[in-house]
Amino acid sequence: MNDMFEKRNCSQQDRLIDRSNRHLNYLRVSITDRCNLNCTYCLPFSHQPRQSHHDILRYEEILHLIRIFRDLGISKIRITGGEPLVRKGIFPFLSRLNKISGIDDLSMTTNGMLLQDHLDKIKSAGIRRLNISLDSLNPKNYHRITGHDVFQKVWAGILAAEKMGFHPIKINVVALRGMNDHELTDMARLSLSHPFHIRFIEYMPIGDSALQLEKPLFTPEIQERISSLGALYPVERGKMDGPARRFRFKNAKGEIGFISPISHHFCQTCNRLRLTASGFLRTCLLSDHQTDLKTPLRSGFSDQQMADVILDAIRRKPTSHDLNSKQSAQVASSMSAIGG
Repeated sequence: MNDMFEKRNCSQQDRLIDRSNRHLNYLRVSITDRCNLNCTYCLPFSHQPRQSHHDILRYEEILHLIRIFRDLGISKIRITGGEPLVRKGIFPFLSRLNKISGIDDLSMTTNGMLLQDHLDKIKSAGIRRLNISLDSLNPKNYHRITGHDVFQKVWAGILAAEKMGFHPIKINVVALRGMNDHELTDMARLSLSHPFHIRFIEYMPIGDSALQLEKPLFTPEIQERISSLGALYPVERGKMDGPARRFRFKNAKGEIGFISPISHHFCQTCNRLRLTASGFLRTCLLSDHQTDLKTPLRSGFSDQQMADVILDAIRRKPTSHDLNSKQSAQVASSMSAIGG
């Protein structure tokens, strides 16, 4: 590959700074829209066909784009899906990605179903940071939410990852009234005995989800529900932190985080972009606007031309999203297609 960016330093105007003066240094990369679970808040109500093999970016294309993003200022990469571990060839891909200089933070999001079987390969590929979706600690309730009776397998994978030294292990919990709200304190309690980062995420009305919540559960109520465990003390933010507001119970091994896109907009500090598995750049999760990178890439655009396409999209990144607790879903794309 002719990587012209390897031989030059980007000028200041090339850096990913948008019209709101936000420095965009974080790229979430979806490598597949396929998943081996059927989570009720993610699964579309209507049938949506999966992308064909041709529609999905090849690994070489993803690496090519990541190098361009890197030279524009991206230093943090998270690999997502769908479920990334279902895509063949992921471990050689991760190894190559880990060798790209200038990427200071490389992590992966997974539902944990295949985690225990592949921890050695994941670690050998250079991944040390994991985000694992876990919306219930009760096997029957987990089955109800995800559509699969695999809680014990997922939990075993989480414990094995802890034993192998993966850190941090972030446990993502989508707070769902009437489904897992009675378990929120139990989830938070995990941070007392394990070095896990338990992150409570407000449900976002994206796509024609099979789940329709009349009264979503927001962060202030979540905080009140887990307050029986004690006071929460703020944790100082790191320079690579995302939108989570971080806290810790006294003497806890782990942390508690709150991601509040509806009740507490963090748009003004948003530092992320998303590359979908089908090659579209989305500058905002809660907007349907996207820019096609696959077509120009496959049409032979040079690296500089691709950078210009990316920078043009950055200039149009929304200042904020329009969702709030009183509005219905306005994002048509499904979460599995976007990459979370």
